[in-house]
Amino acid sequence: MGQRRIRRQQRQDDMAESRTRNGISKKSERARRDARMLGLLKKGTLPYVPSIMSWLSERLDKKSTRITQADVDGLLKT
Repeated sequence: MGQRRIRRQQRQDDMAESRTRNGISKKSERARRDARMLGLLKKGTLPYVPSIMSWLSERLDKKSTRITQADVDGLLKT
């Protein structure tokens, strides 16, 4: 019983450290992806490729089938 708890605690500590270490690079990757997606949005109109629709769905908090061009235009204005 004691060994299991120790291994679990070691895993938790490792995962927490990993999140801290990897979070720094992920922040810059997210910013780069946002810039790339906004550039692609400005070039085209609906329907977009699935990767852009997925990103839009996340940003607008809507299903991709419910996204309209007006939603996209509103996002581009901000």
